[in-house]
Amino acid sequence: MDSSRTRIVLDDSDISRAIRRIAHEIVENAKGADELVLLGIPTRGVALAERIRSAISEIEGYSVPTGSLDITLYRDDLRLRPARALEPTSIPSEGIDDRIVILVDDVLFSGRTVRAALDALNDIGRPRAVRLAVLVDRGHRELPIRPDFVGKNLPTSVGEQVRVNLVESDGSDSVTIHEGDSA
Repeated sequence: MDSSRTRIVLDDSDISRAIRRIAHEIVENAKGADELVLLGIPTRGVALAERIRSAISEIEGYSVPTGSLDITLYRDDLRLRPARALEPTSIPSEGIDDRIVILVDDVLFSGRTVRAALDALNDIGRPRAVRLAVLVDRGHRELPIRPDFVGKNLPTSVGEQVRVNLVESDGSDSVTIHEGDSA
Protein backbone atom coordinates (compact mmCIF):
# COMPACT_ATOMS: atom_id res chain seq x y z
CA MET A 1 0.00 0.00 0.00
CA ASP A 2 1.29 3.44 -0.91
CA SER A 3 0.93 5.88 1.97
CA SER A 4 3.08 8.59 0.45
CA ARG A 5 1.96 12.09 -0.45
CA THR A 6 3.47 14.26 -3.14
CA ARG A 7 3.12 17.99 -3.44
CA ILE A 8 4.47 20.32 -6.08
CA VAL A 9 6.41 23.21 -4.58
CA LEU A 10 7.81 24.72 -7.81
CA ASP A 11 6.33 24.46 -11.29
CA ASP A 12 7.98 25.30 -14.61
CA SER A 13 7.33 29.06 -14.36
CA ASP A 14 8.61 29.15 -10.76
CA ILE A 15 11.81 27.39 -11.85
CA SER A 16 12.29 29.82 -14.76
CA ARG A 17 11.87 32.82 -12.43
CA ALA A 18 14.30 31.31 -9.91
CA ILE A 19 16.92 30.75 -12.61
CA ARG A 20 16.59 34.32 -13.90
CA ARG A 21 16.89 35.68 -10.35
CA ILE A 22 19.96 33.53 -9.65
CA ALA A 23 21.55 34.73 -12.91
CA HIS A 24 20.96 38.38 -11.96
CA GLU A 25 22.38 37.82 -8.47
CA ILE A 26 25.48 36.07 -9.86
CA VAL A 27 26.18 38.93 -12.29
CA GLU A 28 25.62 41.55 -9.60
CA ASN A 29 27.83 39.72 -7.10
CA ALA A 30 30.66 39.29 -9.65
CA LYS A 31 30.24 42.84 -11.01
CA GLY A 32 29.82 41.44 -14.51
CA ALA A 33 30.16 38.08 -16.22
CA ASP A 34 33.59 38.13 -17.86
CA GLU A 35 35.43 36.43 -14.93
CA LEU A 36 32.83 33.69 -14.40
CA VAL A 37 32.91 29.97 -15.08
CA LEU A 38 29.80 27.87 -14.40
CA LEU A 39 30.30 24.21 -13.45
CA GLY A 40 27.24 22.01 -13.03
CA ILE A 41 27.32 18.95 -10.81
CA PRO A 42 25.80 16.03 -12.74
CA THR A 43 23.10 15.27 -13.44
CA ARG A 44 20.60 18.09 -12.98
CA GLY A 45 23.20 20.67 -11.96
CA VAL A 46 24.60 20.55 -15.50
CA ALA A 47 21.23 21.43 -17.06
CA LEU A 48 20.71 24.19 -14.48
CA ALA A 49 24.19 25.61 -15.23
CA GLU A 50 23.28 25.74 -18.94
CA ARG A 51 20.04 27.56 -18.13
CA ILE A 52 21.87 30.05 -15.92
CA ARG A 53 24.41 30.57 -18.73
CA SER A 54 21.55 31.36 -21.12
CA ALA A 55 19.99 33.80 -18.67
CA ILE A 56 23.32 35.56 -18.07
CA SER A 57 23.81 35.76 -21.83
CA GLU A 58 20.46 37.54 -22.14
CA ILE A 59 21.40 39.94 -19.33
CA GLU A 60 25.03 40.66 -20.26
CA GLY A 61 25.30 39.67 -23.92
CA TYR A 62 28.20 37.39 -22.96
CA SER A 63 28.22 33.60 -22.98
CA VAL A 64 29.83 32.42 -19.74
CA PRO A 65 32.10 29.38 -20.13
CA THR A 66 30.15 26.42 -18.77
CA GLY A 67 31.06 22.82 -17.99
CA SER A 68 30.42 19.92 -15.68
CA LEU A 69 32.25 18.53 -12.67
CA ASP A 70 31.81 14.87 -11.74
CA ILE A 71 32.34 14.34 -8.03
CA THR A 72 31.72 10.59 -7.85
CA LEU A 73 35.26 9.57 -6.87
CA TYR A 74 35.48 12.37 -4.30
CA ARG A 75 32.38 11.31 -2.34
CA ASP A 76 32.87 10.20 1.26
CA ASP A 77 30.12 7.58 0.98
CA LEU A 78 31.53 5.45 -1.86
CA ARG A 79 31.79 2.38 0.34
CA LEU A 80 28.23 2.84 1.65
CA ARG A 81 26.43 3.02 -1.70
CA PRO A 82 26.27 0.79 -4.75
CA ALA A 83 28.78 1.61 -7.48
CA ARG A 84 27.60 4.19 -9.97
CA ALA A 85 28.83 5.19 -13.37
CA LEU A 86 31.16 8.15 -13.65
CA GLU A 87 29.69 11.25 -15.26
CA PRO A 88 31.70 13.44 -17.61
CA THR A 89 33.84 16.26 -16.30
CA SER A 90 34.08 19.02 -18.85
CA ILE A 91 36.16 22.06 -17.98
CA PRO A 92 35.92 25.01 -20.40
CA SER A 93 39.07 25.68 -22.43
CA GLU A 94 39.60 28.92 -20.47
CA GLY A 95 40.16 26.77 -17.37
CA ILE A 96 39.29 27.82 -13.84
CA ASP A 97 42.55 29.40 -12.64
CA ASP A 98 41.98 32.90 -11.26
CA ARG A 99 38.30 32.78 -12.30
CA ILE A 100 35.14 32.99 -10.20
CA VAL A 101 33.73 29.48 -10.34
CA ILE A 102 30.03 29.05 -9.71
CA LEU A 103 29.21 25.47 -8.72
CA VAL A 104 25.62 24.65 -9.67
CA ASP A 105 23.51 21.87 -8.18
CA ASP A 106 19.82 21.11 -7.92
CA VAL A 107 19.35 20.43 -4.19
CA LEU A 108 21.55 21.28 -1.22
CA PHE A 109 20.94 18.90 1.67
CA SER A 110 23.80 17.59 3.83
CA GLY A 111 26.54 19.54 2.04
CA ARG A 112 28.56 16.41 1.27
CA THR A 113 28.18 16.70 -2.52
CA VAL A 114 29.50 20.26 -2.40
CA ARG A 115 32.42 19.19 -0.21
CA ALA A 116 33.25 16.55 -2.81
CA ALA A 117 33.00 19.18 -5.57
CA LEU A 118 35.43 21.45 -3.72
CA ASP A 119 37.90 18.55 -3.48
CA ALA A 120 37.48 17.82 -7.21
CA LEU A 121 38.04 21.51 -8.06
CA ASN A 122 41.27 21.47 -6.07
CA ASP A 123 42.63 18.80 -8.46
CA ILE A 124 41.73 20.84 -11.55
CA GLY A 125 43.03 24.30 -10.75
CA ARG A 126 42.98 27.29 -8.45
CA PRO A 127 39.98 29.56 -8.84
CA ARG A 128 40.06 33.07 -7.41
CA ALA A 129 36.74 32.35 -5.67
CA VAL A 130 34.14 29.60 -5.57
CA ARG A 131 30.44 30.32 -5.14
CA LEU A 132 27.51 27.94 -4.87
CA ALA A 133 24.18 28.23 -6.70
CA VAL A 134 21.37 25.78 -5.95
CA LEU A 135 17.79 25.58 -7.10
CA VAL A 136 16.61 24.27 -3.71
CA ASP A 137 18.15 24.58 -0.25
CA ARG A 138 16.35 22.17 2.06
CA GLY A 139 18.50 22.55 5.16
CA HIS A 140 19.78 19.69 7.35
CA ARG A 141 23.45 20.46 6.77
CA GLU A 142 26.04 18.03 8.12
CA LEU A 143 28.93 20.27 7.04
CA PRO A 144 29.43 24.04 7.33
CA ILE A 145 28.41 24.81 3.75
CA ARG A 146 26.02 27.56 2.71
CA PRO A 147 24.82 28.49 -0.79
CA ASP A 148 25.47 31.95 -2.18
CA PHE A 149 22.55 31.86 -4.63
CA VAL A 150 19.29 30.02 -3.90
CA GLY A 151 16.19 29.57 -6.02
CA LYS A 152 14.01 28.45 -3.11
CA ASN A 153 14.62 27.79 0.58
CA LEU A 154 12.50 24.78 1.34
CA PRO A 155 12.38 23.69 4.97
CA THR A 156 11.79 19.94 5.06
CA SER A 157 11.86 17.10 7.53
CA VAL A 158 14.67 14.58 7.22
CA GLY A 159 12.14 11.91 6.17
CA GLU A 160 10.87 13.89 3.20
CA GLN A 161 12.39 13.60 -0.26
CA VAL A 162 12.82 16.59 -2.57
CA ARG A 163 12.78 15.69 -6.25
CA VAL A 164 13.81 18.07 -9.01
CA ASN A 165 12.53 17.23 -12.47
CA LEU A 166 13.95 19.08 -15.46
CA VAL A 167 12.89 18.90 -19.10
CA GLU A 168 16.41 17.88 -20.12
CA SER A 169 16.39 14.67 -18.07
CA ASP A 170 12.79 14.09 -16.97
CA GLY A 171 10.57 15.58 -19.68
CA SER A 172 9.07 18.35 -17.52
CA ASP A 173 10.07 20.95 -14.94
CA SER A 174 8.94 20.67 -11.32
CA VAL A 175 10.14 20.40 -7.75
CA THR A 176 8.14 18.08 -5.54
CA ILE A 177 8.23 16.94 -1.93
CA HIS A 178 7.43 13.31 -1.22
CA GLU A 179 6.26 12.51 2.29
CA GLY A 180 5.66 9.16 3.96
CA ASP A 181 6.45 5.62 2.97
CA SER A 182 5.86 3.89 -0.30
CA ALA A 183 5.72 0.16 -0.10
